[in-house]
This record gives sequence, structure tokens and C-alpha cells, in this order.
Amino acid sequence: MRANALLTLAVIGILVGGLVGYLTRPEAAEIKLGPISVEVQGQGTARGGGSLTSGQMQHIAIVAVIGGLLGAGIGLASGRMRG
Repeated sequence: MRANALLTLAVIGILVGGLVGYLTRPEAAEIKLGPISVEVQGQGTARGGGSLTSGQMQHIAIVAVIGGLLGAGIGLASGRMRG
């Protein structure tokens, strides 16, 4: 049961972290001219739709991993508290 709670909270943490990362992704524009690709990021958070740039994907992935680690840590701590 302890491993089940740990895995469940880790998955929930990844999902919540991914959502938070998506909602807080930096404003960015990617310009491709042949083999050259330039990405420009602004100061605010992105609004609206559009395709995600590689920098935005990295931001979302990092926040999702942090959320998963926090979820796993909470699951581990709650398992140790129970017994």
C-alpha cells in the first residue's frame, strides 16, 4: 500500500507540475530561417495558443519533474508517518 500511495502522489505531482509549468511558461517566439533557429523570450507569461517552443517545453518539463519529486516526497513522508 505504501508503494501505491507513493506512485499515485508522484503521478499527481507530475500532472499538477505540468499544468503549472504550462500556465507559467515564458512568453517566447521562435523564428526559423533555413538551418538557423532563433528563440526570443519575453519577461511575462505566455498568453493564448500557438505552438510551444523548445524553451517553453523545457520549462514545462522542469516544473513537472519538480512536481513529481514533491509528490513522491509527500508520499514517502506519509508512508513513514503511518508506520
